[in-house]
Amino acid sequence: MKSPSNRQIDALIRDLSAAQLADDAFNQYGPDDVNNAIRRSNLRLYLRAMAARHPQTLLVMEAPGYRGCRLTGIPVTSRKVLLEGVPALKLFGREAGFRDVADAGFERIYGEQSATIVWSALADLGALPVIWNTFPFHPHQALKGDSNRKPRIAEIVLGAEFLGRLLAIWEFEQVLAVGNVAYETLQLLTLDCAKLRHPAHGGKRDFVAGLRSTLSVSA
Repeated sequence: MKSPSNRQIDALIRDLSAAQLADDAFNQYGPDDVNNAIRRSNLRLYLRAMAARHPQTLLVMEAPGYRGCRLTGIPVTSRKVLLEGVPALKLFGREAGFRDVADAGFERIYGEQSATIVWSALADLGALPVIWNTFPFHPHQALKGDSNRKPRIAEIVLGAEFLGRLLAIWEFEQVLAVGNVAYETLQLLTLDCAKLRHPAHGGKRDFVAGLRSTLSVSA
């Protein structure tokens, strides 16, 4: 199985940092911000750890939420998951080098529902796919950073470029799309994939059931 080199991972993160976005989207990897530097470091540590494990599955979500990836830099990962870790999968935690960051106004935000559902399900299955977002930056309502919104078409197109980059440097046997946005984007890339219900808005049961029935345990 082909996995990315450290140089390829660093190049991907560098280009994420340089991405130019609209005012109602936040680049949590952007330059000239000490907190973003921590988030870049967290993402780098995560991707390198995953590359070393040679996972067979890619799990594609929609976009970072303000309670999760927007703060940690890692897709579908809250501060709680990042700092306390996922012992069953031997991933994350302060002892592994992952660092906490909470921007002004976000200090009290610790957990995220989708992150809890996804990582709990993966821990129960003993499976560890690479997780990525269709749009890898945080889309929010105008002038309200502590909110979420659906990515626009132009943002999905931008995200598809980064998703294509990831697929070019990583060889997966299985790709799973979580929700409509992820599925439609993967269709644009003419990539064969299975579709799962998004765990948000009452979708937990269907998501977990779909994950269990489609995910390779060796992911």
